[in-house]
Amino acid sequence: MLKLWKVFDGKLEKACRENFLSVPRMREWRDIHAQLEATLGEMKWPASSVNPESAQGYRAIHRALLAGLLGNVGMRDEAEGSATGARGIKFWVHPGSWARKLGKWIVAAELVETTRLFARTVANVDPKWLEELGAHVLKRDRQDPHWERSRAQVVALERGALYGLPVYANRRVNFATFDAKLSRDIFIRSALVEGDFETRAPFFAHNRRLIAEIERLEHKSRRPDILVDEELIHAFYDERVPQGISSGADFEKWRKDAERELPRLLYLSRDDLMRHQAAGITTDNFPPALQLGANRLALEYHFEPGSPRDGVTITVPLALLNQVPAARSEWLVPGLLKEKIRAMAKSIPQRLRHKLGALDEFAAAFCEAVPASDTPLAAALARHIREKFNLDVPVDSFRPDSAPAHLHMNFRVVDDSGRQLGMDRNLAELKRSLGEKTAAILQTEAAAPASERYTGWTMGDLAEIMEIERGGQTLIGYPALADAGEAVTLQVLHSPENAREIHRGGVRRLLAIAFRDRIRDLERTLAREVALAPLKADVVTAALERTFLSGSLPMTQADFARRVEDGRSRFNLIAQEIARAASGILAERAALEKKLTPALKALPQVGDDIKQQLGRLLAPGWLARTPWERLQHLPRYVKAASLRLDKLRADPARDARLAVELASVEQPYRRELATRLRQGA
Repeated sequence: MLKLWKVFDGKLEKACRENFLSVPRMREWRDIHAQLEATLGEMKWPASSVNPESAQGYRAIHRALLAGLLGNVGMRDEAEGSATGARGIKFWVHPGSWARKLGKWIVAAELVETTRLFARTVANVDPKWLEELGAHVLKRDRQDPHWERSRAQVVALERGALYGLPVYANRRVNFATFDAKLSRDIFIRSALVEGDFETRAPFFAHNRRLIAEIERLEHKSRRPDILVDEELIHAFYDERVPQGISSGADFEKWRKDAERELPRLLYLSRDDLMRHQAAGITTDNFPPALQLGANRLALEYHFEPGSPRDGVTITVPLALLNQVPAARSEWLVPGLLKEKIRAMAKSIPQRLRHKLGALDEFAAAFCEAVPASDTPLAAALARHIREKFNLDVPVDSFRPDSAPAHLHMNFRVVDDSGRQLGMDRNLAELKRSLGEKTAAILQTEAAAPASERYTGWTMGDLAEIMEIERGGQTLIGYPALADAGEAVTLQVLHSPENAREIHRGGVRRLLAIAFRDRIRDLERTLAREVALAPLKADVVTAALERTFLSGSLPMTQADFARRVEDGRSRFNLIAQEIARAASGILAERAALEKKLTPALKALPQVGDDIKQQLGRLLAPGWLARTPWERLQHLPRYVKAASLRLDKLRADPARDARLAVELASVEQPYRRELATRLRQGA
């Protein structure tokens, strides 16, 4: 037996030497294997073998190795080629130390310091294994505890590090298991005080509704001191909700039990929520809606200086935009009118303002004496001052634009689904930008096909105003005939001004069709005169206007036919008269332009002034646009400019003085013109 053992042992040692293996290490390995096998037997655990080349075998073997090599784990930096190891050490993988493509996380059998720190016999590891096998040395910390409505619990972002290496980050965990006290405070503040909570509890709906009502009072009164501080609401819940409650599930379970004994335990009252009573914040002063004709439009109040929504916002369905009167909107609501009147009174010159006395008292007296109406606010204010103070204040002395933004109505236009199409305090701009869309709705609802063409008045009589019932709303449209080239179409427009302008062109087109032969002869005659040839179309337009369209426009077939018959014999004579007047005006302009060329060089300021005046008088389309009563005066106006040039040589100082006087007279006109353009008038 002894000899057999020596032979076996000798061959084993020889095999180790031939394969460059350490005999003591092999014996140690065999002893460990025997011990492990014995231990498994004692614990009655089955011994199993795995294929190291399989995924399951790789996982089992390397997890077993990793348990004892946690200090040799590294996180690779592919760009630099190095890896960061435990406690911030940096090492490099030794060439030939791996058989597979290396991943981000690796473990080394050993770390050897030569020219630098090298890792030998390296394998890939799953970072999840580090979390499982290194749980006893993993350092965890949690940040940003916050309430999450979807989970109905307080959540923190956890990160775990193994010897300084980040194993995971931003993992959502239930924060209550780490800090129950802080979790409860966050739950009360976020879920109950701020209302970020999904629950069917009656107390919650009641409390949120009550808080919203008081916030609306703040927006209306423009005072942010009515609702109590959030800390007082927090204290209310803190006093009632027991310790340990920090999630929706725990709260609901406790609440249902508690409300069996005290049904109104969690109900807030107005006294709990209000610092003081909001005097004057009544429905009369701050109505929920504004009645405009047959329609009632909702009002929303918002207190946020600098915000586009600050002040009063009226929500206008697109189909009703054309019915909103700019003048009525200037009056806002009774609760804000006094402040606006004070601001407008403050904007007039001091020499007039001081005669009004204390502005607060003046504004209060106006609000009490003058009811809101469709009169422009500045005009109503000027009339009131004239009647009460016997003082004439020009309407243009008031500067409404100087008032804060919240004292101007904010208009929010929405479509049928409630989607916002535009929002502005300039109603005229909204009507300009969205007018075509409003007209398209009216055209559709009126069942008037805009594509049908007419060459005579065969569409029947037109109404001045068309009322259309649509979804509980009363739409108002304005029918008109529109010029479509060689015919007209029937359209329903969004404003009376637009309708009149379009209808005038449409009626002119029907008249031109009715008198096409005469107009053709007239144009041939005008074409032979060099000066008038470019104006032949304008001569025709002016002749049609003066012959058939003086006064109101025809809206019925009978009225149109009567006008055609009455003007038939006068049309040619009137056209010739207009052509002669145009010839005289053009002759005066030619004479003026001869004098103007040297004047522009000698006195450019005066020359430019006259040139601009001439441009305004004889702008493109002047002949068709100027009424006959004013057209007859144009030669005199042009000649006056020519005489000004003649007198300029004798007394330039006099011309300069008169120009200044004229500018002061023109200024109110220019200001009023600019105001009307802004208002779309």
